[in-house]
Amino acid sequence: MFSANVKSPLTLLLALILAGGLFVWLTEDRIVPEKTSEHSVNIKSWQTQNGARVVFVQAKELPMLDVQVVFDAGSARDGALSGLASFTHQLLDHGAGEWSTDQIAERNDSIGASIGGSAARDMAVWSLRCLTDEPIQKKALATLQAIIQQPRFPEQEIERERKQLMIALQNQQQSPGDIADKLFYKNLYGKHPYASPVIGDADSIKKLNRDAMLQFYKQYYVASNAVIAMVGAVDETRAREIAEQLTAGLPKGEKAPRVAAIAELEKSVAVNEQHPSTQTHIMVGQPGMMRGDKDYFALYVGNHILGGSGFSSRIVEQVREKRGLAYSSYSYFIPMRERGPFLLGLQTKNGHATEAMQVLRETLDKFIKDGPTSDELDHAVKNITGGFPLSIDSNKDIVGYLAMLGFYDLPLDYLKTFTHKVRQVTREQIMQAFRSRIHPDRMITVMVGDLSKPQAAK
Repeated sequence: MFSANVKSPLTLLLALILAGGLFVWLTEDRIVPEKTSEHSVNIKSWQTQNGARVVFVQAKELPMLDVQVVFDAGSARDGALSGLASFTHQLLDHGAGEWSTDQIAERNDSIGASIGGSAARDMAVWSLRCLTDEPIQKKALATLQAIIQQPRFPEQEIERERKQLMIALQNQQQSPGDIADKLFYKNLYGKHPYASPVIGDADSIKKLNRDAMLQFYKQYYVASNAVIAMVGAVDETRAREIAEQLTAGLPKGEKAPRVAAIAELEKSVAVNEQHPSTQTHIMVGQPGMMRGDKDYFALYVGNHILGGSGFSSRIVEQVREKRGLAYSSYSYFIPMRERGPFLLGLQTKNGHATEAMQVLRETLDKFIKDGPTSDELDHAVKNITGGFPLSIDSNKDIVGYLAMLGFYDLPLDYLKTFTHKVRQVTREQIMQAFRSRIHPDRMITVMVGDLSKPQAAK
């Protein structure tokens, strides 16, 4: 569910466990948490004393604790300095409280804890995974508390990260996929905050400084702007203590204002970027849907049939199986606070770009016109509902869902009712949703590759 600048992956903990030959069984962190009904978990929610929202599930079966602290502090809050949110988030654990960057890493390594973060357009997240053994839990939580509440933003670390980020930006200029992604968001969202790349651009990164980061941190890293998601072998009393510990040192502050609504595209826009690559990257799309959208389930199930289910999807069948034009082809929605993209994409040999684009368009047009068949809908519903239990049977899966529910203010029975709502979707609902929401005559089309190559004959 989170992307961009992931620092300390869960695999670090697992690697340490395996390397030490201890607690190997913890690599299988599948749980059966307290249930209220099939495929649901017993979610509790409250607010801390200074206004942070908490969502919690007790999972007694494994001695582990997973925490995610989510702030409405993603790149949509950058303002005039693109990349400010991501850069600020990146620096939080580069010296915090009484510990340096290296000391923070050593603290985590010494107890096998994993603390990491990510920043995206809507949100900035810090996550913790550790054993619930009291000394380990205490040390891990103290480290996360310092990162969130007492970052130093040392000048030396800022300059080091700036240099590394400039190198990353240079590398992106050699990647046709990264180039296509940036062009797609820029042209899709125009002047909206979602338009700029999460990590910023070279000009803005050069301008970022400690004062700007401190101001951003003070405005957005406040309790009223935070959600804490927690899953683990702790009771509610202890969960409340942890939530207070992680937020008590933050000012209450104010919740960030709502991001501006997304305007409809007025016309189609085609962007062709010449790049010396062996394949052309194609992205086609428009504004899609929000989290909590009234048409969410109809669009979700419909897209599963169109291009979201891998080899069984129509796009893969038409583009890859029937014509061999691309190994990877797909479609998906990215629901966000405001309407995230609806995107169709593929990579194909340069000489086949025009044909592949035409097939992609024709497949979408036919789906909007005729909708799915009854067999396709039946298969999709069985596939989605059959796989859903596997998506909520581990601590880390559930804490991710909790973070999403809390951040986007979705109903607490979302997991409980998910499969029921999927089963309720009809062919007519899918057709109505796609016909009213998806507009093939008003889409952004981005092609990046060696477009000078002659196109293959059909």
